[in-house]
Amino acid sequence: MHKANLNLLPTLKVLLETRNISRAAELLHLSQPSISKQLGQLRSEFGDELLVREGQRWLLTPRAEALAAQLADSLGALERLYEAPEFAPERCERVFRLASSDYVAQHILPDICAALAKAAPRAALEYSLWDKRLLPQLWQSELDMVSTITELVPDQIRGLHQGEDRLVVLMGRHHPLAGKAPTLEEYLAWPHLQVSGGGDKDSPVEQVLAPLGLSRRWFARVPFFQAAVEVLLRTDCLMTTPAHIAWQLSREHALSFCDLPFTTRVQQYHLLWHQRHHLDPAHRWFRELAYPFLRDHLQFTLGESRKQLASGGSQPG
Repeated sequence: MHKANLNLLPTLKVLLETRNISRAAELLHLSQPSISKQLGQLRSEFGDELLVREGQRWLLTPRAEALAAQLADSLGALERLYEAPEFAPERCERVFRLASSDYVAQHILPDICAALAKAAPRAALEYSLWDKRLLPQLWQSELDMVSTITELVPDQIRGLHQGEDRLVVLMGRHHPLAGKAPTLEEYLAWPHLQVSGGGDKDSPVEQVLAPLGLSRRWFARVPFFQAAVEVLLRTDCLMTTPAHIAWQLSREHALSFCDLPFTTRVQQYHLLWHQRHHLDPAHRWFRELAYPFLRDHLQFTLGESRKQLASGGSQPG
């Protein structure tokens, strides 16, 4: 089977367009003898004269005329392979996949959905609860992005930093410790509640207590913040949680929060995605849409929680 010499196609295209060897040589930055040699090769390849001299002009053979139309389409398609893909939100029908905690689902996701529906009404969003153990396997996931707490960002994971927060103690306003700063002994004397879903909100406490040979007494672990709120309202449990979340929840429910009786490392919030998505225009558009809502909510509630703690009060007015 004869193997076509594809390197000759650009020369063929220019020859068929210009019908002039001198002009083709000029456009291709080659010598006239070189163009003449390539024309000879093309004639052999196609078994046709292609260009026939008539006085001072070159005429196309019927085969050459047919090739001219086919070549324009074929090379145009090849050139389009190198064009950057366009993204039009109003025509997008993609399903974007985001994961985080149920807190984000309740307090931030509705704003993201409203913005998505307005800008890309034919797109869709699938939200799932994030499991912090899955970050190293993000490349295997169908997720586009995850908003989470993490200290270490694995290789091949890209992201945007949303901000940082510290941990506080949240409890019902009926709790004996409400409105005061507990001592370490008081903090450990009461049963504790943990929200297991989302990012890592507990290891900073363990890093402080474990070297001292101390630990908390767990009453319950629940996957959702809303469930945790109901437990706090009906028991004497304490829950250690980021300050911005404590402020938001105590604003909506009969809850109180205060500083921990010890210092822990701050928690870093990121919007993360795998490197393979980084240059995708649709992905870039969606993360630029979602990120400001995540960042701005964190920064606002963080600022309010700090003002609340600085004022000495533990209940939003």
